[in-house]
Amino acid sequence: MPLSLHTALVPTWLQILGSCNNLIDKAEAFDCDDKELLSTCLAEDMLPLAYQLKSCAVHSLGAIEGVRKGVFSPDMNEPPANFSDMRNLLNNAITKLEQVEESELESYIGQPMRFEMGEFKLHFLAENFLLSFSQPNFFFHATTAYDILRMKGVPVGKRDFLGAVQIVTS
Repeated sequence: MPLSLHTALVPTWLQILGSCNNLIDKAEAFDCDDKELLSTCLAEDMLPLAYQLKSCAVHSLGAIEGVRKGVFSPDMNEPPANFSDMRNLLNNAITKLEQVEESELESYIGQPMRFEMGEFKLHFLAENFLLSFSQPNFFFHATTAYDILRMKGVPVGKRDFLGAVQIVTS
């Protein structure tokens, strides 16, 4: 039985967005200043934690919204400046992703899709945009967020990154 586009994307996005919320919980319990931590970069030429977490919402829910419109442009608005607002952003993405129907995503297969950033444009089919552009970006930003927290000493491990894996219970 072939895997649907929905099955290939949405459950894993939900899993990792949930783990991002858990990472925020761990950072709060570490008793650090959220504004300082959210402005921390892994490397000098990289964007800060706040951008990394925001980008998880952008490359999941935002990607679906882009496919719906046929065009995706990165959200260049300022990311949330505190843990509470960041958690709200992630929870909004989770809530809206939970409402995406499998039939809707399947209906986009084969549809043209465009990435735009200023004058730069890339043309995709919707499924290729989601699987070869947004999904890798999503994991890049989630991993970078995790790495920033590790670098700052927040006690997080692989289980915190993985979140609630999809297991079969007997």
